[in-house]
Amino acid sequence: MNKNEKKKIKAYLSIIDEIEIVRKKNNVNWMDILRLAFTKAPNEAKKLIMRVNMMDQEISSLLNKLSKIK
Repeated sequence: MNKNEKKKIKAYLSIIDEIEIVRKKNNVNWMDILRLAFTKAPNEAKKLIMRVNMMDQEISSLLNKLSKIK
């Protein structure tokens, strides 16, 4: 691995670290939204969560396909 490739990898990992920090904060917001939704409108919240879960499963499936490409 040459010096330029190492520099690119370091930049990628730095950005990934930044994303991780933001995602952690956003996960707290997401949990607060869930609490509010289930407190104020549990039936509607369940329907929305089911749809979100279905989309998450689709995303996971696509990521799985992506990871298998050689």
